[in-house]
Amino acid sequence: MSGRSFQGLKEQAESKAKDAANSLGQATQDSVNQITEASQKAIDKAAKMAQDGVEKATGQAAEAMSGFGKKCGFKK
Repeated sequence: MSGRSFQGLKEQAESKAKDAANSLGQATQDSVNQITEASQKAIDKAAKMAQDGVEKATGQAAEAMSGFGKKCGFKK
């Protein structure tokens, strides 16, 4: 095999290895992006649920205090 053919094969192999590494890198980045997006959605949902719970508890506490005030004669 001539030196020229060997050099051509070597360049092809290096090119294929670089392509494979780039593909792997892109696949890894895509996976990280998907995980990050899913995590953010889960955090947003948990925060919304917590906020809804706080608002509901606040409303119930206000109603309870209002009823207590009426029973004690503070409000009409």
